[in-house]
Amino acid sequence: ATAFAPDGRVFVAEKSGLVKAFDSLADPTATVFADLRTQTQDFWDRGLLGLAVDPAFPARPYVYVSYTLDAEPGGTAPRWGDTCPTPPGATDKGCVVTGRVSQLTMGSAGTAVSEKPLVTGWCQQYPSHSVGALAFGPDGALYAGGGDGASFTFADYGQAGNPCADPPSPAGTNLAPPTAEGGALRSQSPRRPAGQPVLLNGTVLRIDPDTGEGVPGNPFANSADANARRVIAYGARNQFRFGFRPGTSELWAGDVGWDTWEEINRVADVGDGVAENFGWPCFEGNARQAGYDGANLDRCESLYSSGGHAAPYYAYNHRAKVVASDPCPTGGSSISGIAFESGSNYPAEYSGALFFSDSSRGCIWAMQAVGGQPSPSRLVPFVTGANVPVQVLTGPGGDLFYVALGSGELRRVSHPGGTNRPPSAVATANPTSGPAPLTVQFDGTSSTDPDAGDTLSYAWDLDADGAYDDSSASAPTWTYAAAAAVDAGLRVTDSQGASATTTVRVTVGNPEGLDPVPVIDSPAGTLTWSVGQNVSFSGRAVDAQDGQLPASALSWRLAIRHCATNGTCHTHNVQDFPGVAAGSFVAPDHDYPSYLQLTLTATDSTGRTGSKTVDLQPKTVSLNFTSSPSQAMLTVGGTQQRTPFSRTVIAGSTNSISADSPQNLPPLNLKYAYTGWAHGGARTQNIIAPGTSTTYQAKYRLCWLLQPC
Repeated sequence: ATAFAPDGRVFVAEKSGLVKAFDSLADPTATVFADLRTQTQDFWDRGLLGLAVDPAFPARPYVYVSYTLDAEPGGTAPRWGDTCPTPPGATDKGCVVTGRVSQLTMGSAGTAVSEKPLVTGWCQQYPSHSVGALAFGPDGALYAGGGDGASFTFADYGQAGNPCADPPSPAGTNLAPPTAEGGALRSQSPRRPAGQPVLLNGTVLRIDPDTGEGVPGNPFANSADANARRVIAYGARNQFRFGFRPGTSELWAGDVGWDTWEEINRVADVGDGVAENFGWPCFEGNARQAGYDGANLDRCESLYSSGGHAAPYYAYNHRAKVVASDPCPTGGSSISGIAFESGSNYPAEYSGALFFSDSSRGCIWAMQAVGGQPSPSRLVPFVTGANVPVQVLTGPGGDLFYVALGSGELRRVSHPGGTNRPPSAVATANPTSGPAPLTVQFDGTSSTDPDAGDTLSYAWDLDADGAYDDSSASAPTWTYAAAAAVDAGLRVTDSQGASATTTVRVTVGNPEGLDPVPVIDSPAGTLTWSVGQNVSFSGRAVDAQDGQLPASALSWRLAIRHCATNGTCHTHNVQDFPGVAAGSFVAPDHDYPSYLQLTLTATDSTGRTGSKTVDLQPKTVSLNFTSSPSQAMLTVGGTQQRTPFSRTVIAGSTNSISADSPQNLPPLNLKYAYTGWAHGGARTQNIIAPGTSTTYQAKYRLCWLLQPC
C-alpha cells in the first residue's frame, strides 16, 4: 500500500510488515520508517495491507497501518510466523490470527518511535480476506475495513471447529445450520441478538484516530459493545479498498466476491447514523448467494424475509467484460482499488470519475460522471495490462497512481496535455563493451524537456541495483571491475517534478553464463498432488564464478495459480522458504481449476539471480450428483444446479453440499421434501473429495395432504 503525505513524503508499506518513507517522488532512496515484521503474519493474502497518513502531517506526526496480527484472539505475537503448519493446516482447520489498526508516531529522525494499537480484532480462520483499507474522511475520522476471514473453498458457517467461538456454541464445536453464526456469517454479526458479541469482520469502522473508539453519531453509538460502536456498515466479504467522493460524505468500497460477482458499494452519508448492510454472505451481487441460501441459515433466512440489505451500486460478473470492447481477461476477478479523479489535468470527460482496478484481470477502468455522479452507463477502460494492481489512489498533480504488486512498483498515469509535460531521457555510454576493468563515460545531456524554462536534474543507477544513487552529474564516469552485463539507468527530473527513465547496456568481459543456474531435483513436473499431501522439494545451483552455491543462496516460493474455465489465471503467493536447499510443504486446498507453482531462485555473490519453476498439477476427481426423483436443485460450493450434474474438484478438497428443501420439481412443478442423502449425513454438510469419482444422491418425497412438507 502507498500513502502520500501533505509535505510531499511518500510512504510505502510492504506486505511483510516494513513501512518505508521517501522524501518525495523524486527520492531514489527509501528510509525504513517502521519495522512491524515480527508481529505481522505475511502468509498467503495476509500481511500489512492498509496505510494512511494523518491529514495534518507532520504537525500531527502520525502514520496509520492495518495489518494481520500474528496472534490468536487474546494471544500474543508471534504465534505462527510467516507460515501455517499441518496440523492445523492453512485450508483445513486454519492458523487462527487477528487484525490490528495502529497509530505510528514519527520522531525527530523521521522514523517511527512508537506504535499505539487502536483496534484489535477481526478473528480470521483462513488465509485470505484479512484486514484492508484505511482512509481519512472529510470529518477527520479514520475509516478501516476488513474481510470475513472465512473459507474461500466452501460455504463456511463455522463447521470447521469454530475457533473464533461464534454463537451458538463454544470454540472447538462444529456449528451446524440453521443456528450457526460463524464463518462468513461473522459479517452479519451486528444483527445478532442483544448480548452476543459484535465482530469487526466484513465491516467499515469509523473511529477516533487517537483512541480507536467509535465516533459519536455512529449507528450503534449507544451500544454497550465497543465493536458495535465503531461500525457504520457491514455485510461485506472483503472490503479491501475504499475511498471518499471529493466534496461529499460518500464512502465507496470495492468488495471482493466469491464465485460470481464483484461489487462496488456506496455508503451515501457516513454521518447519517444508518448502518448499511451489504448482505454478504446471504447475498452476492444482486442475488441470493446460492451456497449460503441452500444451507437455510437463520441469519440469512431472516434477511431474505425482512429485506433491508443494500444492493451494490455496481456489480460485474466474473465471466463478463466490464466494457465489451476492453482487452481485459474474464474469469478470475478481484476488485482491488477505488479512487476518484480530483484536480487532474485529464480530459474533461474524466472530471469526477470513479477509478477501480481488478488485480486478477490486470486492468483499471473509469466510471465517468453524469450529473456529478459516477454512472455505470459511462464505463471506459483506463489502464490495461497492469501487473497485479492492488491499490489505486490520486496523488501529486491530481494524477492517478497505482501499486503494481507483480512488479513491486508505484506507477503514475499522466496526461500529456497538462501544463507540465514530462521530459525525455536519453543516455549514452562509451565504450559499451570491453574487458574488465572497464571505465565508461556516460552522457545524459541529450535528454530534453518540451516545456520552455524547465531545467533537468540527473540521477544515475550505474551499478544496476535499482537505486538511482550513484551520481547526479550529467555525464559521469564509472569503472566496472568484474565481468558483467549491466543495464545502467538514468532518471531525469524537470523543475516541476516530472521524470523519465532509460537504460543503456554495458557489457564487461564475457558475461555469458554469469547468471547462476538453479536445478530443481524434486518434485518432478510429472507429480500430481492431493489436498493435504506432503510434498518434498530439493534443489541446487551452480554459478560460473562461485561454483556450487550454498543453501543460503537459495530461496523457494510456493504459489497457487487459480484459473478460470476460459484458461486465464492469477497468482496467490502462499509461502516463501528462504535459505534452504530442501524442505517440504503440505498441498493446500483451493477451487479447481488451479495448480501449484514452485520456483527456486539462486543469487550469487555479485547479486545476479537465476530462477527455475516447476508447475504441479493436482489429482482431480469427478463428484457426480443425482437425486430421486431427478431434477432436484442441489447446491455445491457457491452455485446451484439441477440433477444430474458433475463437478471436477481436486482430490482431498473440502466441498460444501446442500439439498434444497422443500422445492418444486419439473416437469409437473410438484412440491417435494428432502428425506436424506444416500451416503448419510446432514442436509447441509461438508464432504472431502475421495481419490476416485463418486456419486452423491439426495432423496426426496412428494408432499401431499396427509404428509405435508
